[in-house]
Amino acid sequence: MTTLVVLSVILIGLLIAGLAFYLFIVGSQLTRIAGLLEECSQIVWKIKADAEAVEPGVERINSTSGVIAGALPLLYGMAEGIVAGATYEPAEPREPVPARPAMGTRRSRLHDAVGYHPE
Repeated sequence: MTTLVVLSVILIGLLIAGLAFYLFIVGSQLTRIAGLLEECSQIVWKIKADAEAVEPGVERINSTSGVIAGALPLLYGMAEGIVAGATYEPAEPREPVPARPAMGTRRSRLHDAVGYHPE
């Protein structure tokens, strides 16, 4: 019975050591993640400060785009009227002609070399 108790105590000790090692690894990873999140939060605050300078211009752009969006139907109608008479009509396709040599029919000198005259 003593051996069983000793082995149980050793096993419990190993289990506690394994859990402590696991918690150490998880804690170090969480510490690293916290540092990265802190850097990210500083970047986000910097982006927010830069965006505050742009905000008035964005409001002006939005109001201008609203005016343009209101004029689009009128512009579209005018463009349709202009394009109606200028529609491209492709030409009818022609029958392809075989390529011909520029100097006419070619004559082989090989026939002359062997003494053959086809005429």
